[in-house]
Amino acid sequence: MQETKPPAHPRRARLVVPSRSDLLLKNFTELIGGPMGARSAPGLVSPGVFTVERVLIILTVVAALAGLAVKGYCRANGWSSPGQFYSTCYSDFPEFFRNRGLGDGTFPVLSPGSLFEDPVLMGLIAGVTAWMVPGQGISDARILGYFDVNATLVAAVWIVTVLATARMSERRPWDAAMVALAPGIVLAGTINWDMWAVALLALGMLCFSRERLVLAGTLIGLATATKPYAALVLGAVLLLALRTGRIRGFLVTAGASAAAWLVINVPVAVANPSGWGYFFRFTETREAGYGSLWFAYNLVARRLRWPVLDPATINWLALAAFLLACTMIAAVALTAARRPRLAQLAFLIVGAFVLTSKVYSPQHVLWLIPLLALARPRWRDFLMWQGVEGLHWAAVWMYLGQVASQGPTQHNIDMPYYVLAVAAHMLSTAYLMFRVIWDIRDPDYDPVRRHHLDDPQGGPFDGLPDWLRFSPSHPAHAVLPWRAKHHA
Repeated sequence: MQETKPPAHPRRARLVVPSRSDLLLKNFTELIGGPMGARSAPGLVSPGVFTVERVLIILTVVAALAGLAVKGYCRANGWSSPGQFYSTCYSDFPEFFRNRGLGDGTFPVLSPGSLFEDPVLMGLIAGVTAWMVPGQGISDARILGYFDVNATLVAAVWIVTVLATARMSERRPWDAAMVALAPGIVLAGTINWDMWAVALLALGMLCFSRERLVLAGTLIGLATATKPYAALVLGAVLLLALRTGRIRGFLVTAGASAAAWLVINVPVAVANPSGWGYFFRFTETREAGYGSLWFAYNLVARRLRWPVLDPATINWLALAAFLLACTMIAAVALTAARRPRLAQLAFLIVGAFVLTSKVYSPQHVLWLIPLLALARPRWRDFLMWQGVEGLHWAAVWMYLGQVASQGPTQHNIDMPYYVLAVAAHMLSTAYLMFRVIWDIRDPDYDPVRRHHLDDPQGGPFDGLPDWLRFSPSHPAHAVLPWRAKHHA
């Protein structure tokens, strides 16, 4: 009798089921009886206790426990070099607690003399979590407690990110399982506080998708105050505003973002100008970071006696390369036959930043995972990319182990193999960007639009006609506002 009753929510749309829509997952389900039957109606019929979101939470908790197991050696034996690198369990949490004064009561960016190389809101999070550790001074027990407090909070904001991703995906909430089970987050989620920025940005995009622009901008501004990459999403909003002619959507969102960033930063800048500005000075003068194109080049250059790039030169080259990439992305956005989706443009812009930036730390993979789950939810490409990122993650620690131990090459990873791992990471990310551009140029390949959706994250731009579109190959097909006025 239960099955013959009409749906309790007749207006709800059927959910897209991965075992039906994704070929890789469809093949894997043969072990458990095959894909879901064609006559079932997920989204219309009540699933009982195990709703999509509850299953996603369970998956995230399991993945978070796996991430904690990765750090098991250091939790049992302490964080010391080179053991923490060889055991691939390095984390900034114990490093900062021990060597940035957090264990002795120094509050990042506020205490006089504080040297904290991350943005203001991340410093505030680091300082507040240090207050949560009982006792005084620096001891192994307090270092472990500080790590565990932050690892627990990272798991909590990871769940928030997963739920936000699911809720802004409309009929495709299962795409958030990519975020819940991402090997990149399992391996790198507890290296730093980046997951906080990822969660704030996901919440901001969720609010934007529901046209709550002021709240969306505020959350994006807070994410930017935690990690500046989050501001790049506003570039995607700007391109869609130009494409649709709805400039107000961009102005409101960007204005709220700027206001939120200022509210966090101005009081700190006034109270402690030196501590506030250290992040900017450190970013400008630091050498190229491990994992970046520029660091790999300098390694090769030193061995082959080529010219080595100094930080100032790298700053200009990285900026020029990023601006060139953004110009190309803007050309794709404004010439495509159909308006791109917000997540597609956001992934392309952040991906371009990752490839050209002076620094690519292992935890920066977290930035791209939710955006890819929204931009191109295909499990085959996702798992291939995550596999390469896992190899890169291991290569970074093996190389740092060699640097820290000064051990002979035969007992460590040699430089060429490390450079190859960096190249593989860059090529896999570039491949995903290429596939997203392909989807933009031919929406029939877009996994989201194949299910009769326009732009689930587009908010005020969702479903709108074009206001501005260039067409260099067929000028007559272009949509130009001044042309419309001329004909009128």
